[in-house]
Amino acid sequence: MTDVTLNQLTPRKSLGQKALLGTLSVLFVAVLSITYIWCGIDPIKLYEKRQNAAEYLFGHDVTASDKDAAMAQAKRLPAIIVRQEAMTEVRNRMKASGSTDFTEMARQGDELAKQRIATLDPVTQQAIVEEEYARVLDEKRGGFFPPEMRTGPLLEYTKALVETLAIAIWGTLIAFVVSIPASMFAARNTLKIIIPGSSPVRKKLRHTIQFSMRRLLDFCRGFNEFVMALIFVAVIGLGPYAGVLALAIHSFGILSKVFSEGIEAIEPGQVEAVEASGSSSIQTIAFSVLPQIMPLIASYSLLRFETNVRSATILGFVGAGGLGFLIFDKLNGYLYREVCTMMIMVILMVTVIDYLCGKIRRKFV
Repeated sequence: MTDVTLNQLTPRKSLGQKALLGTLSVLFVAVLSITYIWCGIDPIKLYEKRQNAAEYLFGHDVTASDKDAAMAQAKRLPAIIVRQEAMTEVRNRMKASGSTDFTEMARQGDELAKQRIATLDPVTQQAIVEEEYARVLDEKRGGFFPPEMRTGPLLEYTKALVETLAIAIWGTLIAFVVSIPASMFAARNTLKIIIPGSSPVRKKLRHTIQFSMRRLLDFCRGFNEFVMALIFVAVIGLGPYAGVLALAIHSFGILSKVFSEGIEAIEPGQVEAVEASGSSSIQTIAFSVLPQIMPLIASYSLLRFETNVRSATILGFVGAGGLGFLIFDKLNGYLYREVCTMMIMVILMVTVIDYLCGKIRRKFV
């Protein structure tokens, strides 16, 4: 009778599982279809716009109107330069005499500029026009390639790149140092080591500490580094320090969560063996918990450092220092070739860091 009942129930159970699987499959396909349409995903459109991509990356052919506009702008530059120099000279002269009459300052500046423009060397003027014409024409052509390779800009970008790397190093280091003890309070098994006992008060205390720490980590992870950088720039001002704090807080939330989950997955037998020898809470954690999660700590800390290098580049867009500030400035000036150079430098730096981190990771994993 029992065998008959089991044989009768088994097909029903299989039918129920198949029905549930079919429902979930239909729901999954429906979600994919709706979101596909909602997001406007269209591979054909990407193919149709290939010419736009080519012009954006490599520039476009300049037209006759582009050349005329570039020449008109270039011819105005000598007069602009002379007038700026004349205004600066008049301003300094009037300040030295104690005068602050801005109307008179402008009048004298215009007169001096007219005199100098009239006596400006034609060869010098033509050289300025030709240089500006080439610059404006290159700007109108656009495109990211070929990248800017002059020595002066490269030195400037390298200095900003070093600052970006420094932001990532300190942001990761601060997060790493704080996340290890924080993860001990976010894991159930280490809380039992730190606060032993089975009384209701101790159980409630452990639950409260773990819940509070988990919510703190949720809060730190919930805000993107970009948003945090905005906040810190508004609070402490422009500079790399704001970027360091933004990366440190966000990385702290991520690393602490990963470390705590790794701690909860360790082998309990080693912990029990160390506790049985009469060790203290700190000794138990130091000699049974940390050795088991050290490969995970090394792996994820290095991974987070690689991520922070890329994130530190973007934080400069809001004034948090580093190479991102220059990228944002050049993008606003449509100097795409200089942006291309900086992007190549970032890619090379990330590649080198990834190789070195891989070498270090293999020592622990």
